[in-house]
Amino acid sequence: DIKTLCTRVREEFIQEPNVLLVDPPVTIVGDIHGQFYDLQELFKVAGKPPDTNYLFMGDYVDRGYFSVETLLLLFAFKVMYPRRVHLIRGNHETRQITQVYGFYDECMRKFGSSEIWELCASAFDALALAALVGKGTGECRFAVHAGLTPGCDTIDQISAIKRVCEVPHEGPMCDLLWSDPEDITGGWGISPRGAGYIFGSDIVTQFNRTNDIKQICRSHQLVMVGYREMFDNGLVTVWSAPNYCYRCGNSGAVLELDENMIRNFATFGPCPTSERVKPSDDSEFQHIPDYFL
Repeated sequence: DIKTLCTRVREEFIQEPNVLLVDPPVTIVGDIHGQFYDLQELFKVAGKPPDTNYLFMGDYVDRGYFSVETLLLLFAFKVMYPRRVHLIRGNHETRQITQVYGFYDECMRKFGSSEIWELCASAFDALALAALVGKGTGECRFAVHAGLTPGCDTIDQISAIKRVCEVPHEGPMCDLLWSDPEDITGGWGISPRGAGYIFGSDIVTQFNRTNDIKQICRSHQLVMVGYREMFDNGLVTVWSAPNYCYRCGNSGAVLELDENMIRNFATFGPCPTSERVKPSDDSEFQHIPDYFL
């Protein structure tokens, strides 16, 4: 029962801290955006739970044709394997964004009311904000959907955020889900997204040194080859939606960390057309704004 699943998964999320502690081995996944059949391709490459441990970095819904199926599958995996499947919040796991970029409309079309959307949104409110992978190993990774915030210099400060709410329009919680790294010098800059900040190598170096982190892992930005390392490998963007929006022509990638925190980037392409289903009328998707470009 979908209602029971949404309630159960929220109960799992609400018990977790703001910053999850994840032990290796684990596979780190970036944006998926409702591309259900491409998620199946990801599982072919990296393995399915519980055989593979996962950390998903948000943006499960919107833009793709199958946000409902994608999200409910991940919710089911979380309930079935709560210590092997970890989910954190992306900027699309909010009421405001999902009403613009597709998930709300998909729920209305598939269920005939907003009830399931409302239950999903309530579960979104309980999602953790970040994760530490391999803490204490000397190879620790800090995973977050988007980026850093001038409001938090330390992991402890992120852990103190009151997270169970709709994502605010500004402040540290907003920044973690909206900010982007850029090749700028001298601190923080204004984000062209209208939320969060842009930040450069000096910010990353200081944050990593202060918190004993080897690398920040994040998603939030399309990368044509699936991943991109920056700032002397102090930060990596992992993007897991191949051929984003069914037209961008990019690869997808995941970051695999073994039990010794040795990394491997696994890249993959979209599900073959012969193996996917497409809605008979996709005209409703044509009006979605292209803020990602």
